[in-house]
Parts: sequence; structure tokens; C-alpha cells
Amino acid sequence: MSDQLRAYEIIKRPILTEKSLDQKGMYNKLHFEVDRRANKIEIKKAVEQIFKVDVIDVRTMNVKGKRKRVGRYWTKRPDWKKAIVTIKPGQKVEFFEGV
Repeated sequence: MSDQLRAYEIIKRPILTEKSLDQKGMYNKLHFEVDRRANKIEIKKAVEQIFKVDVIDVRTMNVKGKRKRVGRYWTKRPDWKKAIVTIKPGQKVEFFEGV
């Protein structure tokens, strides 16, 4: 499997919330939903490869899925992993600039 394809399997989607956009502007931190099996080193390499930026720090957390009610039944959303990636000051990711 090619490295480019692997990088896109690790980084699933960006997380665009009010808090994540504030941290992007003030601290150069980007938020992503990542594969649950990926570690910090793999996440760092994937972000550097996809967005062509220098990564300083990666923080990860496992997020528990919420319990939701559907009619009289309770169900649970899937658990997922979140990564907060700090990039070098002065660098930008073009994907986030229009947001």
C-alpha cells in the first residue's frame, strides 16, 4: 500500500467547531478525527505528508460515543479518536483558510 493512501486512511476528517477555529487562529492547532489504531508518530507523518507543514506537537484523545434515544430504544454512537496537531508558527494549511 502506498504511503499517500495510508496517510488518508489515518486522517479521516477535520473537526470544524468554534473552539477548533479559535485555536487554529491563536495557537496554530488543527483538530482532526483520526483512525483509532493510529499513534502520534503516524499522525504526525500523515499531516506533514498531506498538508506539507512542519508538525511540532500531537495530542490525542479517545472520545466516547454518546448514548442516544430512538423512540423507546437506546443506542450508542461509535467511539472515535481525536488529534490536536500543533504546526510551526507562520505556516498555514490551505484547506482551513476559507473557513
